[in-house]
Amino acid sequence: MDLPSYCHKKFEKLVANLKGVAVPDNGSKRHRGGGTPAGEGPPDAGTREDVRTNLRVTRLSMETQTLLAELLEHMRTAEFVKSFSDLKGTFTARERGDGVYWYFRTTGGVGSNVKDFYIGPDDDKTRAIMESYQAGRPDAEARADRIRRLSAMLRGGDLIITDTDSTRIIRGFAEAGVFRLGGILVGTHAFAAIGTSLGVRWPSGLKTTDIDFSAFAKRIDLGIPQTPQTMASMPRVIEALEMGFVPSMRLSLKHRESKATSYTIPGADWRIDLVTATMGANLDHPIEIPRLGAYAQPLPFMDYLLERTMDAVIVGNTAVLVRVPEPARFAVHKLLVASNRGPQSALKADKDRLQSALLMSHLEREWPGNLTLAAEDAVSRGSSWAKRIRQEAERLPIPCAEMNATMASSRPKGKTVQT
Repeated sequence: MDLPSYCHKKFEKLVANLKGVAVPDNGSKRHRGGGTPAGEGPPDAGTREDVRTNLRVTRLSMETQTLLAELLEHMRTAEFVKSFSDLKGTFTARERGDGVYWYFRTTGGVGSNVKDFYIGPDDDKTRAIMESYQAGRPDAEARADRIRRLSAMLRGGDLIITDTDSTRIIRGFAEAGVFRLGGILVGTHAFAAIGTSLGVRWPSGLKTTDIDFSAFAKRIDLGIPQTPQTMASMPRVIEALEMGFVPSMRLSLKHRESKATSYTIPGADWRIDLVTATMGANLDHPIEIPRLGAYAQPLPFMDYLLERTMDAVIVGNTAVLVRVPEPARFAVHKLLVASNRGPQSALKADKDRLQSALLMSHLEREWPGNLTLAAEDAVSRGSSWAKRIRQEAERLPIPCAEMNATMASSRPKGKTVQT
């Protein structure tokens, strides 16, 4: 079987898994429950229409979206109060070109100099955080109880619920301050959390036992609320989980010794990865993230993904406040990742395109313009980026008119599309 046919068969199985339908091997004659044999060539128009019909996202009920908004507000407030409850200080406002932003000024924490910690823009959410701090500790217990109640109510609704083990791992990192220190949840768990933030439920079948975290090597505060905490130890957090994770060394031909950037459980599928932006580094050499007490594997295009992030909530047997990439940037980044995978990772590339397509389909309809801005930023980084995105956008299982128009306008003058 040639490579295009092989990749199509892989993608067909992935889509079928999302639909709950069995796809036969080459020797099988029919799908379970009837239908035509699996084709060898590229999908025809009917197949593409099937993909668009069966992979549409489901909008969460208004009740669920209201509960999620309240839960996120309570958790952001609880996170701030937990970080600053032992410090005395005042709130100060600063005007910048695009608005007013609030900071917490204190002489507490590490050292004795006056420090300003960024809280957020001048909006109702930031003011609620400041009011909660001034209310003090008595309000904390009532808020924790409300968070538990909201989580229980959401588990009984139409939300995608994160499995218990994944929740346990992500919560361990959150409680250790990883997200406060600039850590970002990426990968499939971030994709699920982004969907929740957008008020949608993705198709089933996108579960994973991989949990991926990322961070810049040096702290870059791009709109991320700050904290007096100075560092965390990811290896200690993983050990404290007591789930059997052990370091997984990535040895290279150029380096006899390496540092662990992944942790696995022997005999199980669970895996924790820490990745970071290359920032001109050798891809064979792990990069130290001092404030997280760990090393991370540098990957191409990660700087683009990490530059714009937002708060989100995952709900499992408890709720966890996390930090994830902004949706449009996540969607475009998935195309870049897919373009960088070799033939041996064809199934993963199909999954990248699928997640990108689902996100783009929703954003194009509900938040027009966001994809255009994210794509223009990526294209501005070089012709190779533009070429990768353009090629992968043409392979999406759900065509995106906004992305196609943006990429068409970015073509160098004089270049035409081959038909």
